[in-house]
Amino acid sequence: MTSPNISEMATVAIESRRRKLADNVSDNTALLNRLKRRGKRVPITGGRTIYEELEYAENETYKRFSGYEVLDIQPSDVFTAAEFDLRQVAVAVTISGLERLQNSGKEQMIPLLKKRVGNAEKTMINGLSGDLYSNGEADGGKQVDGLQAAITTDSDTGTYGGINRANHTFWRHQFKGGINLGSASLRDEMMKMYVQLCRNMDKIDLIPSGNDMFIAFWETLQDQQRFTNPNMGKMGFLNIKFMNADVVLDGGLGGSADTRDMYFLNTAYLNWRPHKDQDMTSSDDRYATNQDAMVKFIMWAGNLTCSNLSLQGRLQKTA
Repeated sequence: MTSPNISEMATVAIESRRRKLADNVSDNTALLNRLKRRGKRVPITGGRTIYEELEYAENETYKRFSGYEVLDIQPSDVFTAAEFDLRQVAVAVTISGLERLQNSGKEQMIPLLKKRVGNAEKTMINGLSGDLYSNGEADGGKQVDGLQAAITTDSDTGTYGGINRANHTFWRHQFKGGINLGSASLRDEMMKMYVQLCRNMDKIDLIPSGNDMFIAFWETLQDQQRFTNPNMGKMGFLNIKFMNADVVLDGGLGGSADTRDMYFLNTAYLNWRPHKDQDMTSSDDRYATNQDAMVKFIMWAGNLTCSNLSLQGRLQKTA
C-alpha cells in the first residue's frame, strides 16, 4: 500500500515554496522584476482567454469654439481589446515505489524531495525566463507570447493579441535592424529609437539587451559616463543608465535575450498575467496505472500581455 505521508510531504514541499518560486521567476529576468515592482503582475481569475483593453484612438469631439457655437456630442469609439491565449506550463516531481522503500521514514524522504523540488523550481524558472523572450511558436504555439512575438522584425505584418498589424497602424511597434555596433552609430540609433517612443510623460524605462548589444553599448561609454541604477544592481542585474532607462544585461551564459537584440520597453503597458489558481501550484497526486510511481506537477498558467505596442521598440545588430 502506498504511504499517504509521501503525498503529503510532496505537497508540503511544493506549496511551502510556492511564493518563493513565483518571486524567483520574477527576479530571474529584468523585465519580470520591473513588472512586479510596478504592480504589473496582474493575476486573472478565469475566462477562456486574457483580455487587455486598449485605447486605440483619441476622442473625436475636440473642437475649438466661440460663444454659442454648437459643440460635437457624438460618442467616440476609442476602446478595443487585445486577446491572448492562456498558456500552461508544468514540471513533474516523481517518486517511484522503490525510492519510497529506500527512503522510508520522514527523515530520509525529505532530503530527496527537497532536491527534486529544487531541481523542478530551477527548470520552471529557466523555462519561463526563456519563454519571456520567445516568439510563442514552440510546442505548436503553446509557448508564452514573449517579446519576439510582440516586437517582431516586421512591424507592419502579423497578428498579435488577435489584432492584425497590417490593418491597424495603432498596433505597430518600432523596429530597426542591421545596426552597426560602432560607438557613434550605436548611440545614435539608440537615441533615435528612444525619441520615437516618447509620448509626453510616457518614456522608455527598461532596455533589456543580449550580450553583443550590451557589450557594444558598454564600450561606447567612458568610465565616468557609466551611471547605474543601484537598486537594479542590488538585485543582481548588470545595468547602465541611458537617459532615464536602465540598460540591463539579460543575456550572459545561457541568457534569455538573443545576443543580437536590444529591446526598448515602456513597461507601463506590459503585464504578467498568471492565473490565480495555477500560479506555481502543485497538482493532485497522479499514480501510473502500469508503473509503481507517483507524480506531482508544479503548474503555471497565464501569459505576457501588452496594451500599447506603439510605445515598444527593438534594435537588432547586423547578422
